[in-house]
Amino acid sequence: MHVFGPPSDYPGAPTRQYQPTEMPYQKYAPIARKLGLMRAVLVQPSAYGADNSYLLDTLRQASNGERSRMRAVAVIDAETDAEALDAMHALGVRGTRLNLMSPRIDSAATAARLLQKTAARIGRLGWHVQIYADLKIIATIAEVIARLNVAVVLDHMAGARAEDGITTPEFIALLELLSSGDVWVKLSGADIVAQRNIDPRAAVPFIKELVAANPERLVWGTDWPHLVQHSGPMGKVAPPAAYRPIDESTLLQLLCGAVADEATIQRILVDNPQQLYSF
Repeated sequence: MHVFGPPSDYPGAPTRQYQPTEMPYQKYAPIARKLGLMRAVLVQPSAYGADNSYLLDTLRQASNGERSRMRAVAVIDAETDAEALDAMHALGVRGTRLNLMSPRIDSAATAARLLQKTAARIGRLGWHVQIYADLKIIATIAEVIARLNVAVVLDHMAGARAEDGITTPEFIALLELLSSGDVWVKLSGADIVAQRNIDPRAAVPFIKELVAANPERLVWGTDWPHLVQHSGPMGKVAPPAAYRPIDESTLLQLLCGAVADEATIQRILVDNPQQLYSF
């Protein structure tokens, strides 16, 4: 899930494609309690770029007990030095996000180069790289992913789309990559997978295929507060943030209904994230 601070203090990066509105962890906490979720992973949103100030401030301001149940995924750039990485690690950061959707990167060569460069910088910390990209890009760099010396996590079912179905060469390539254990996949964003189909249950066939491929490399998340993907003007002229009207309990029920195996649910919701995020 994502957090946003007061815009007056955390306005966003010059390249932001939407204007952040305040969405603190305190607003998410009641939702988590309602769902029975005791742990959280804060993921740096694209609007802040590599300025992880609010993400890190949220970790700093959490109580000791609360912080022990929180981890984070930051964004780094060329100016993020080793000292900064160490400080983030001490606060609970366990991965870095490579967002190839905002702004969109369609070049497989560019994506592979960014991935290799990022992996080289975080390997000593034991972090993973979280990639948000189109499934087509993931499929074309599958061999690069498999050769990396760090874990790779693919966001939102690796960018799969319900309208394309589960028999495309790209999705089959993803299943092969997952089966080999060379990648992790987040079973998040069912409504994003459904896309033009307003019913998130359109994502169920994808969930079932991913679970069948390798339940030991799957995690789940709410993706709160469900940002709409923006494109167009950047910076001060970017539009206000918009949000998808998603009920988190519906997403959790959808996962449990698609899996229907308590041992596998335990693995996806408890055991796997404990391993991946070092809880």
